[in-house]
Amino acid sequence: MDRSAKGEQHLVVVRLDRECYGVPIEHVHEIIRMQQVTRIPRAPAFVEGVINLRGQVIPVVDLRRRFGLPEADGRGAERIVVVELDGTRVGVVVDAVLEVLRVPESAVVPPEELLAASEVAFLRGVAKHGDSLILLLDLARVLDPSEHRALRELKSA
Repeated sequence: MDRSAKGEQHLVVVRLDRECYGVPIEHVHEIIRMQQVTRIPRAPAFVEGVINLRGQVIPVVDLRRRFGLPEADGRGAERIVVVELDGTRVGVVVDAVLEVLRVPESAVVPPEELLAASEVAFLRGVAKHGDSLILLLDLARVLDPSEHRALRELKSA
């Protein structure tokens, strides 16, 4: 987690459905436009497929499917955010990338204070930013260990 000397978190803020999610910027390698994804037979349902990013095969995860959200109405501002998950570069599909910002630690509420443990499996906190709330993703917990292995196998297939 990127924390400056001032006690801030540096985030890439993305939108999924109607909610804003924050991804720690140190986990983000790059943000690219949505592109053709090659589907992989028998891949987990939340795996969109793989892409070729400058000669490197990158598995792509659809966060809407992973979080049980409805399918997107339209595909216009969708982006693939390439992140590091358990030592593997993975693309995550989001509806839009909104901004990069710094959030003071004092504006972050631990998720356990708001919701039951089962409801916060992917979250490491909720940040107050102006009048809005940003759900802070815990990338290490977006996938369970067996799903991490499945992604590594897709990459090497």
